Amino acid sequence: MSSVDRFLRLLKYVRPYRGRFLAAIVCSGMVAALSGVYAWLVKPVLDGIFIEKDESLLLVLPLALLAVSIVKALFSYGQTYLMNYVGNRVIADIRQALFLHVMRLPVGYHDANTSGRLVSRVVNDVGLMANAVSNVLKDMFQHALTFIVMLGVIVYQNWQLAGLSIIVIPLAVVTMSRMGRRLRALATSGQERMGDMSSTVQETLSGIRMVKAFRREEAEAARFELSNRAFLSTTLKANQVWSIGSSHMEVIGVVGVAVIIWYGGYLVLHGNMTPGAFFSFLTAMFMAYTPIRKLAGVNNLIQQALAASERVFEVLDLPTEQSQDRGTLVCQGISDRIELRGVSLSYSGQTTPALTGVDLAIRTGEMVALVGSSGSGKSTLVSLLPRFYQPTSGQILLDGAPLESYTLASLRTQIGIVSQDVVLFDDTVASNIAFGRPGASAADIEQAAKQAYAHDFIARLPEGYQTTIGERGVKLSGGERQRVAIARAILRDPPLLILDEATSALDTESERIVQLALANLMKNRTTVVIAHRLSTVQNATRIVVLDRGRVAEIGTHEELLRHNGLYQRLHAMQFQDVTNV
Repeated sequence: MSSVDRFLRLLKYVRPYRGRFLAAIVCSGMVAALSGVYAWLVKPVLDGIFIEKDESLLLVLPLALLAVSIVKALFSYGQTYLMNYVGNRVIADIRQALFLHVMRLPVGYHDANTSGRLVSRVVNDVGLMANAVSNVLKDMFQHALTFIVMLGVIVYQNWQLAGLSIIVIPLAVVTMSRMGRRLRALATSGQERMGDMSSTVQETLSGIRMVKAFRREEAEAARFELSNRAFLSTTLKANQVWSIGSSHMEVIGVVGVAVIIWYGGYLVLHGNMTPGAFFSFLTAMFMAYTPIRKLAGVNNLIQQALAASERVFEVLDLPTEQSQDRGTLVCQGISDRIELRGVSLSYSGQTTPALTGVDLAIRTGEMVALVGSSGSGKSTLVSLLPRFYQPTSGQILLDGAPLESYTLASLRTQIGIVSQDVVLFDDTVASNIAFGRPGASAADIEQAAKQAYAHDFIARLPEGYQTTIGERGVKLSGGERQRVAIARAILRDPPLLILDEATSALDTESERIVQLALANLMKNRTTVVIAHRLSTVQNATRIVVLDRGRVAEIGTHEELLRHNGLYQRLHAMQFQDVTNV
């Protein structure tokens, strides 16, 4: 996409505010026209008052200047306010659209891009666009119109002298063009460095306890310094380019003025031009060069905006899950079974498949446990059920219909997930429980908390259900976070439940309470459990043993122990570990 295309695409966001935008342009036109009146009034002031000694003009011309200044100030206010209003609304719309789009991108995209870099796109890149759009919309039209008006005054006063004065314009355009290309490249590089900084900050602060525990403050500061210095270097180069360009523009302007003073002075001395006309011409020329210099500054902002918009539109152009969703059926639960037929999955950039030829049927009402060593494919398999990933080959059927034939929204509505790594938000306890069912009543939230054995500890919090629990629920213990997550799943009431062993990181007392809560949660549901502690899934309907992405064994706890296979060895190792403690 060319720079012009990106800029035009950016301006499309102005469409909802075109009324105010057009009003702002009218105001800009009036400001430019009244600026031209200033330059034109120089001639009667000099010729009429100082040369012709017309005393009546001493009252008329100052009053005229005052009237022009008042009217110009009113239009200037309208232009500034309206352009800033439109610019900021446009940026708010783009930021909102980008954030929503990022959330709708596939999980694979988020796996490949750190949250810090995505935050940089939403905040820093759009921030650059905000600065540029609000200023560009305001300055570009005003200065361009002012230049056109001043050019009219110049031509009106003396067209031959005007022809001589505009020969420097091509030099200014060439300088601005060369400077703009270099600034855009540096702006793109700078935003990439800013993304690296954001990623480093996000990673360090999210793991601040580990950083402190291992006394890595200095090391993390050194890591941040690398990206900080890279950003500084890019910024200094951009400033250098801008300074050189500004100096060139200044020299070009002085050359133009020098030529005009020489030739204009010659015309005045030989009686071919009045002093008033000359100084009116000179004033208009100065006022015309000012917009050119201002437009050079606007060009700098435009290049930053174009570089930022390239990164923003790059994300906005990525296909979302919703745009790729071809499902037409509405999922209303599981009446028969979920079946995996020869399912394989390879992650992008990895040569070894995560899953290979998996065949598995999960019947409604069953509790199916997935066990195996780390990297065996347990998490990958359950990630296929809500369509976080698509199989590389094979097929997944839900009640006989391909999983992709169901709409994504209706499918995920039927699935509840409780993971070992509980995700809670910096909000109230009530809001976190109602996360999967917005608008739930206080009574329903409390009932879900009671079933999750969470009501008692919530009631002891300073503000009960309205207590804010901090980022990732940091103000709660591990067991309390798990019970809030279970309450959230209970309130959603999904027919299919995915549990990523929710008790492996808990102490004995917390585990006992969470197991009771999980028992309530799993009643009358189809449940798939990722098990790390084999003791927690001995009562599963079936246990599926995975090994290097393949199904190694399937059976009940007793059947698999008698089989003397991989499950029996895993069980023996865990039992031995417990015995040796």
